[in-house]
Amino acid sequence: ESLVESLICKYLLGTGTASGRSIADAISLPFGLLEDLFRALRARQILCHSGSAPLNDYYYTLTEQGRDRAQVFSEACAYVGAAPVPLAEYLLSVDAQTIRAEAPQHDQLQSAFADISVDPVLFDSLGPAVNSGAGLFLYGDPGNGKSTLAKCITMCFGQHVWIPRTLYEDNQIVKMFDPVYHEPVEGAKESMLKSRNHDPRWVKISRPTVIVGGELTMDNLEIRHDPRSNVSEAPLQLKSNCGLLLIDDFGRQRIEPAELLNRWIVPLENHVDYLTLATGKKIQVPFDQLIIFSTNLKPEDLVDEALLRRIPYRLNIGDPAEQEFLL
Repeated sequence: ESLVESLICKYLLGTGTASGRSIADAISLPFGLLEDLFRALRARQILCHSGSAPLNDYYYTLTEQGRDRAQVFSEACAYVGAAPVPLAEYLLSVDAQTIRAEAPQHDQLQSAFADISVDPVLFDSLGPAVNSGAGLFLYGDPGNGKSTLAKCITMCFGQHVWIPRTLYEDNQIVKMFDPVYHEPVEGAKESMLKSRNHDPRWVKISRPTVIVGGELTMDNLEIRHDPRSNVSEAPLQLKSNCGLLLIDDFGRQRIEPAELLNRWIVPLENHVDYLTLATGKKIQVPFDQLIIFSTNLKPEDLVDEALLRRIPYRLNIGDPAEQEFLL
């Protein structure tokens, strides 16, 4: 309740005046759930009415005491937006939507690769690799379509997933939804507004495809905390859960390939990752995605055999035949 109170106060500190339903929409909680809290905040002289609003609602504004309280909340944590989802609920959602439960059939593979030319022998090898949900190496000469092939693989699954906008654990807020990698389903918001069962703290997206290249650093794989706002950002592998994580131009990063794979040696085998919050608390999160390494170097030249065992599929993308190239 104290967290929701802080979100209400910080929102009103920025907007000045808003109706109860507008506040509920801003923090993604049902208006009916907040009515008692509005009354309690008014009784404590944190909020006051500034007028009547439609549908048996009121316009609210902060009192002087409320503004002081909102300033304290803002200094402690600058986050304003959708109420966060507890980490335990997110863990259940990943388990329910795991990509390892999907089994794309031959027709789905053909549909996903319909716009590109794929060698029939390679196509037959891709099926088991995609269905395994395990790691995959795509290697071959530059320009042979490794990155294009990897981007098409996510389309094989062809389903949508729900992710929380933000996570909450140990009094820390971690931003999860990222418009760079997460594509909301068109029309989902309008249709879901009609459903009372929809929790607006969650957003419906296409299965995520997170693509990183030579800019990847070890910091991108850990929770990044902004000490000024006291808000954290989820790492790339967490944002790619239930989807695909493509490491493009593997071996060209500013970090050694072995260092990167050593970081993931336990997650690749046990499908769980361990992250550290700003408070120092270690949390266990799912490592649930099809991870693809695309490189123009031979995998055995990049890492040792122990690490290669964690990535069971290695597909060589050969040069196209002359007739295939002309087509």
